[in-house]
Amino acid sequence: MSFLTSFFTRLSSRPVGTDRFGNAYFESRADMPGYPRKRRLVIYKGQPDPTSVPPEWHAWLHHTVDTPLPEAKRYPWQREHLPNQTGTPNAWKPLGHDSRGGARQKSAGDYEAWTP
Repeated sequence: MSFLTSFFTRLSSRPVGTDRFGNAYFESRADMPGYPRKRRLVIYKGQPDPTSVPPEWHAWLHHTVDTPLPEAKRYPWQREHLPNQTGTPNAWKPLGHDSRGGARQKSAGDYEAWTP
């Protein structure tokens, strides 16, 4: 996020809270013309990644609830959130993908490769 966007967001909005990832949430002080409700914004900590918004805050951002939900109890079997891995070396690649050797499972025999 650019410095000016962050500056004017903090100037024209009131802080609502932060999540466990360090993202800060804001609500506009005044109604915007042509928009029936106050705008809700997030300033991401680090790289802007919408997948780093927890479900409790996602519901608030999209006007599903009026106040942010309390953070849900974390169970030992629950994994911590991972950001979107698409385009990184950690991206999921199925069997048969070129970077995994290109060998895929044999088909049932009803497959015929098309040749022009």
